[in-house]
Amino acid sequence: MKKVSLSGSKRENVGKKDTKAIRNSGRVPAVVYGSGKQTHFSVKHTDMEKLVYNKDVFNVNLDIEGDSFSTIIQDIQFHPVTDRILHVDFLELDDNKKVKVEIPVVLEGRSEGVMMGGRLQQVFRKLTVFAYPKDLPEVINVDITNLKIGDSIRVKDLMTEDMQLLNAPNAVVVAIKMARGVVLTAEEEAEAEAAEAAAAEAAEAESASE
Repeated sequence: MKKVSLSGSKRENVGKKDTKAIRNSGRVPAVVYGSGKQTHFSVKHTDMEKLVYNKDVFNVNLDIEGDSFSTIIQDIQFHPVTDRILHVDFLELDDNKKVKVEIPVVLEGRSEGVMMGGRLQQVFRKLTVFAYPKDLPEVINVDITNLKIGDSIRVKDLMTEDMQLLNAPNAVVVAIKMARGVVLTAEEEAEAEAAEAAAAEAAEAESASE
């Protein structure tokens, strides 16, 4: 996971009046928790924008007036109209405790199905990972090179010993759908239909079990 440093200032008061004054000064109220206590502080709004409006997930090294914390962003509150950042929760990382983080999904390669005229469908742009901090990846790479029309990759196909995914195991992450006007051989068409039928059957079974 990529690392970045961020400086903050401790808050003397945490009331509404103080919070409003902080926002009016161009800063964002924030809190870091996870080590048994909470530390309230504020950071520059411009510094938070660089982290929040970014496709990457960061391990944030917080420096709050000399106190250091290794953290990740756990929650962000936005203004309902302007989308301005109102408040940020940081979670302090513990090497011995697993954490839940949303990690971007990055597709690699060009699938056989797409080259045959199929349509690529990416259902998930991010997946929820549960792992120790040292095992958190920057991205989840998904190789689609061998996917044919009717093939798909599901959440359960991407799990590893070090990385548990909390999304539904049978949920489709990426699939190659048959596009209109695609001409297949009889054998390829039969394979595609069988694959799509199997996928539909698995989805029905999952729905029935819920």
